Amino acid sequence: MSQQWKAICTVTEIPVLGARVVHRAAKPDVAIFRSGDDKVFALLDRCPHKGGPLSQGIVFGERVACPLHNWNIELDSGCAVSPDEGCTQKFSVKVEDGKVFLDLDELNTLAIEAKAA
Repeated sequence: MSQQWKAICTVTEIPVLGARVVHRAAKPDVAIFRSGDDKVFALLDRCPHKGGPLSQGIVFGERVACPLHNWNIELDSGCAVSPDEGCTQKFSVKVEDGKVFLDLDELNTLAIEAKAA
């Protein structure tokens, strides 16, 4: 089955070193992040630690610091940086002609709680 993509916004509508929230029926929402070099990532807007809103965290490099307890989450994998453990769901992102697209099936799917082994 081929992927269906949903246009969300343009890259420039996401603050540099910041995030934009994508509201969806299947809660929690999705956060789209933009790094300093314009790479775009999408994660469930929920820290694996205590559920803090990652979209309100500080982006540095390709990580975001959760605003609640300063856990560092890798934007490309959704996983916490050691010694912290746990992952949040990541979403497929495509950028074409300055537009950001997310996988429609992933957007419509309920969040899967990923736990560290």
